[in-house]
Amino acid sequence: MAIQEVHSVDGTSIVYRTGGAVDAQPVLLVHGWSADLRCWGRVFQDLAADFRVIAVDLRGHGYSGAPDTGYDEPKNWAGDIAAVLAAESIDSGAILLGWSYGGIVVSDYLAEYGSSAVAGVVFTGAMANIGRGVPGAEVGEAMQQAIPDAFEESPGRAMRGFTAFGSANTGSARDKGADAQRLFGASLATPPFVRKALFYRSVDNTETLRGLDVPVLVLHGSADPVVPVADGRYIAETAPLGRASIWEGAQHGLFLEDPDCFVTEVAEFARECAPRS
Repeated sequence: MAIQEVHSVDGTSIVYRTGGAVDAQPVLLVHGWSADLRCWGRVFQDLAADFRVIAVDLRGHGYSGAPDTGYDEPKNWAGDIAAVLAAESIDSGAILLGWSYGGIVVSDYLAEYGSSAVAGVVFTGAMANIGRGVPGAEVGEAMQQAIPDAFEESPGRAMRGFTAFGSANTGSARDKGADAQRLFGASLATPPFVRKALFYRSVDNTETLRGLDVPVLVLHGSADPVVPVADGRYIAETAPLGRASIWEGAQHGLFLEDPDCFVTEVAEFARECAPRS
C-alpha cells in the first residue's frame, strides 16, 4: 500500500492511497460527504487482490487540502479525479466507484472529461445530482435530521448531528462498532465549513448520464435513510447501459454492511467491462 499526492486544477493537494498490482485493471474509490479514504475498510484490501485499487481523499477531507472556497464548482471536483488518473497514468479501462456524495463527484468528472479513460461506473448508495428541485437528488430522513447540527462548529451539536445517522452506514444486522467509530471520527475531522459548503451547490448531471457510453452499475439499499433508493433508480434508468442491484432491507454503507457481497458484485461488474483502447 502506498500514499501519494497530486495537485488538482486549482492547486489543491489531493492525497490518495494505492494497492494491488500496477498492471491490473484500475478501480478508483471515491468516498462520500464527511468521510475519507479509510472508510472502505477491508474492501480496499479485498479488491486489491485482483485489481489496482486507488482510494482518494476528496478536497476538504482526510489529508487532502481544504481550500477556503471552490466547493460549488464542478470543474474542481472533476479536476481532482482527473489529476489522480493522470498521476497514475490511467487513460483507459478504469472503473470509477462513487459512494454517496462521491457519485456526484464521479458524475462531475464524466461531465467535464467524458468517458475515454473509463470502462464502467459504479454508484453505491449514491446520487449523481444535487440541489433543491433537481431530479434524482432527494435527501433521506437521516440526512435531514443531521442538518443543520452537522454543520456546526460546536462539538456537542456536531456530534448530535452525526448520531442521527445511527446504523445507516454499517447496517443493523451485526455489530460493526469499529467501522462506525472510524466513520464517525472522519466526519468530525472534516472541517465544519467544508461539511456545509458541499451542500451549497446545485448540479444536474442528467444529460451526462443520458450520454454515457459505458456500463453503469447501481448498488443501493432499499432502506437507505441517507440517499433514498429512488436516487439510485434514477441513475440506473437514465444511463443507457445502466442496471441496478437493490439490496432488500440494506442501508447506506453496503461495503461495510456486507463486504463480501459488495466485493463480489463490483469484481464481477469490473470483469464484464472490457478495457477501452
